[in-house]
Amino acid sequence: MANRLFPEWYPQDAVQLTWPHEDSDWAGQLERIEATLEAMVVAIARYQNVLISVPDADTRTRLATSFHHLGVPMQRLRLIVAPADDTWCRDHGPIAVERDGRPVLLDYIFTGWGGKFPATRDNALTRTLADKDAYRVPLESRDLILEGGAIETDGQGTLLTTEACLLNPNRNATLDREAVEAHLRKDFGVERVLWLRHGHLEGDDTDSHIDTLARFCDPQTIAYVKCNDERDSHYLPLKAMESELQAFRQVNGQPYRLIPLPWPSACHDPEDGHRLPATYANFLIINGAVLVPTYGDAADTHALSALADAFPDRDIVPIDCRSAIRQHGSLHCLTMQLPQGSLTPFLVAEE
Repeated sequence: MANRLFPEWYPQDAVQLTWPHEDSDWAGQLERIEATLEAMVVAIARYQNVLISVPDADTRTRLATSFHHLGVPMQRLRLIVAPADDTWCRDHGPIAVERDGRPVLLDYIFTGWGGKFPATRDNALTRTLADKDAYRVPLESRDLILEGGAIETDGQGTLLTTEACLLNPNRNATLDREAVEAHLRKDFGVERVLWLRHGHLEGDDTDSHIDTLARFCDPQTIAYVKCNDERDSHYLPLKAMESELQAFRQVNGQPYRLIPLPWPSACHDPEDGHRLPATYANFLIINGAVLVPTYGDAADTHALSALADAFPDRDIVPIDCRSAIRQHGSLHCLTMQLPQGSLTPFLVAEE
């Protein structure tokens, strides 16, 4: 019963989100991040279902009313009360694999990116949703610390990740590279792991998640962030990362088709001035479309054009993510796709 990690472009039942609440780091920015998430839900619901965990029944009722007024078909929306610490569903949500022709969801340990932030409720969220019949397929717990944003796959046996994250002692301190790879091979059916040694974003709390740096667009294509400003502190690390990507080979020995994504102007927190991790690599692939984070920057149009080239058969949908990067994440970090066949059919909006 070998597993296969689904690539993001595999047909999906829904995108899962975790709604923010006022007793979190979003307290002073709640209206802004809610507006961003609302835009995401409206966009996603044009193509497929949306599953949202909400902090309480009042929020559930408010969102059901709001999305109805925004024109979201209620049959495409499911709201389930389940407590969480934060909104980063990519990292506390389930990771789907294929086994014997059907999806199975894996529930990994989430520790707030190596103990940086509270994560007890986030770590329990997937099990809570399963207990409330959100999923129609098995959910299996794993004893490995792993976040969805740390891994990328081509769906054909290759996994792309970073040493800075998966080999960081703040994750699985007792595991070396060989042991980590053994877990990845067993759980995801991967035959090889491509490790990036270089690349980081200032302001990133994840220890260089791959979904901020380089992404598979199809089995032959990788889009990656490229910095052309030699004065920028990111220039040398990202130049080194580019060289690594150029040296990688597909299973057939051919180089990957590499699509450079532009470098936005530096974004800084308006309160204390620290740099924020704006990246166009944090896009989300859904059925028929790609949602792309934008930052009110001149480079936005270049990023949209580059990804249109990478995904010629999908709509390219921009989402303003200036609110999201205030808490050091972006669009992909806020979401987790659920493959076709994994969800209980949506019957009503509220539960």
